[in-house]
Amino acid sequence: MRVLDHLLKAVRDAAVFNPEVQVAPACILWPDRDRQWEAVIPVLQAELPELMILGDYAPEKRIGPAIWLRCVIAGRAEDVSLPKDRTPIFYLPGVSRQDLRAVESCPDHLKSLAELQYRGVIWSQINAKDWTILAYLKSDQGGLGLDVAQDNDAKNAMQLALYRLLDEDVSLLKGKRLDKDYFNTLLTGGDPIRDLLQWLDQGDAFQASRGENEWKAFVEVCKSQLAFNPQAEGVLAGSTKLANHEGPWHAVWERYCEAPKRYPNIPAQIRKCRPPSDTIFWHMGDGSFDGWPQWNDDQEKNLHRDLMALAKAPTHEARAKIKELEKQHGRRRSLVWAELGDAPLACAVEHLTTIAEITKSGLAAGSVDDLAAGYRSHGWQVDDGVIRALAQVESSADFDAVTTAIRSVYLPWVEESARYLQKMVDGASYPGGTCLTAKAAPFSPGDCVLFVDGLRFDTGKRLVGSLEACGFEISEEPTWTALPSVTATGKAAVTPVRDKIRGEDGSPDFEPSVADTGQSLKGGYHLKKLLTDSGWSILERSADGDGQGMAWCEFGDIDHEGHDRGWKLAKHIEALIVEVTDRITELLAAGWKRVRVVTDHGWLLLPGGLPKIDLPSALADNKWGRCASLKPGATSEERLYPWYWNPNQYFALADGVSCFKKGEEYTHGGLSLQECLTLQLTVTRGESAQAAASVEFTDVVWKGLRCTVAVDGNFSGLSLDVRSQAGNSLSSVVVGSKPLKDNGTASVVVEDEDMEGREATVVLVDANGSLVAQIATVIGGGNT
Repeated sequence: MRVLDHLLKAVRDAAVFNPEVQVAPACILWPDRDRQWEAVIPVLQAELPELMILGDYAPEKRIGPAIWLRCVIAGRAEDVSLPKDRTPIFYLPGVSRQDLRAVESCPDHLKSLAELQYRGVIWSQINAKDWTILAYLKSDQGGLGLDVAQDNDAKNAMQLALYRLLDEDVSLLKGKRLDKDYFNTLLTGGDPIRDLLQWLDQGDAFQASRGENEWKAFVEVCKSQLAFNPQAEGVLAGSTKLANHEGPWHAVWERYCEAPKRYPNIPAQIRKCRPPSDTIFWHMGDGSFDGWPQWNDDQEKNLHRDLMALAKAPTHEARAKIKELEKQHGRRRSLVWAELGDAPLACAVEHLTTIAEITKSGLAAGSVDDLAAGYRSHGWQVDDGVIRALAQVESSADFDAVTTAIRSVYLPWVEESARYLQKMVDGASYPGGTCLTAKAAPFSPGDCVLFVDGLRFDTGKRLVGSLEACGFEISEEPTWTALPSVTATGKAAVTPVRDKIRGEDGSPDFEPSVADTGQSLKGGYHLKKLLTDSGWSILERSADGDGQGMAWCEFGDIDHEGHDRGWKLAKHIEALIVEVTDRITELLAAGWKRVRVVTDHGWLLLPGGLPKIDLPSALADNKWGRCASLKPGATSEERLYPWYWNPNQYFALADGVSCFKKGEEYTHGGLSLQECLTLQLTVTRGESAQAAASVEFTDVVWKGLRCTVAVDGNFSGLSLDVRSQAGNSLSSVVVGSKPLKDNGTASVVVEDEDMEGREATVVLVDANGSLVAQIATVIGGGNT
């Protein structure tokens, strides 16, 4: 029960009487000579309709002079009505009980109330003294019986914080010492550390937004608990103490580190302060100066210098140096400056260390199968490390430092691996084979094949992690791409109709054709026609189908983003993977038993550009980044390989990881593990998701903008939503999702009437927010 509830009951209980020996009191008088309770009387009036106040005439506020109060008791005050079952309560600010008793000397304006002390009752202590705030809180006879400090500071703070105290639970106050710190803290909102951080962040604006009493209470709390006077010492002195976080300021620093983005101006405030003069250990990174952003800046500058120095270091020395730098700077990733994005190189060095560690073991020995096994087990993590390291940086200076480190240890490793693979593979022994030797993949009803352009092995691994987090089951199948590793050749090779495709002689753009008619697949029309003629549904980018038969769809912009952005693809990979995850989620929710994720090729990404190799234009009909179609009769020193779709037609591939074009950071088309060994996935619902999936819509009805659905099956714990994008919870168009009732029905209302007539998706989601079922609809469009 709140203090307010106890107070209301105590005042009203003053009117309790024994009807067998007493008459009902005419009123309850509440004298308050020092006006201690005056500030909270409006709060009490909201709870006590019978509470009237002695004062200047203002009947709309239930305030009036003594004679008016007498009229209220007599029922003659037309401007106010009393509850019939309540005894009137008259609050008398500035009046003591003794003032009423001394009738002869009673002020004129009170004389008409004097006789009410006999017809009514006075709410007072058992010793007949007026109730003060302290007495009421402390007394165990009619009061709350709390442990309250009695010094003047506590009394002053108590009065200022009274309106906040009314909402406190009495049971939680029992056994607690209520002193000036408690009341001041209560007045400032109950969280002095948060208030202190807000003041450091906002400066004068913080004080301006607080009332005078709240500001005074805040200052008193800081003085008492931190030995710090915000009023006298100012924001910069406080910022210095925060940066040093010694003694009681350690708790303030810990709190700041929990949510630094709530206080965006604090780093700038600390930067205005002068760090300690004794900086003998400043560069040692021992934790003494963690609170100073200037120290972190210096650490980043040192790391930048050391990474740039790797440009001249032998590879083995570069690996050792990177590991040493990780030991020096790794702990900064756990500091607040990393969370605020001010330690990008410290974050990047974690991934540079992964690269340095794994590249100690080269992939340039054994058979082709040995190379593939090594790449599948650990080699892909090197490529993933490159992407993750690059994703940390923003500035050109930081990019240069990370690029230098990557090139010092990654380039020799990937170059050696590619050259060895090319040496092992002659034209006839490429493990991906040709259209004449490659085995066709089996498909069955319920399959939806999702083509993702440029899903490299490491990005495929990221996708696996993202899908597993959603509760799906995934089987992985490493797959060699078709040569050359470009979309024109590779996409057709992973379609269910590749047996109906061949390559025409003299095709310079690696684009195959329909085997029966010779029509080029360029542009996609004839490929889609082959699929539909073979019984496959084509799902456009936003369509989900109904889970019946077999379907082909395309999604994902990894390759497009790579060609457009170069190394900056690294900063967008995670978002692209999330998009693909959402698309797979939608397809499974639409009823497909399996989503088979396929891709056409991987890619090489090297910040700063791949090595350039020359191929005279006179020899090539068509020259891409890593492959070239030679003119009839032309000869070249580059290795020649048969085209996947026509083994009689050969093309040239660049050696190692070289590129026929200058300055290319992202490219593909050649022969390397990164370009040619990909990961195909088969995604199905996990066991829990399978159980939840046994639900189907039996009715979807629109009445205006209200959508009502009925479902059958295992719908326990599911909720209904309507979205413009099924997999994106932020695209909801309704006022709020609603749980399904026990009878399998629910209704939601669309917020915006302008949405009427637009296409949307009705979805069912589980408690984790995962899609369980969905069905297309038209908002306001009646039955679907």
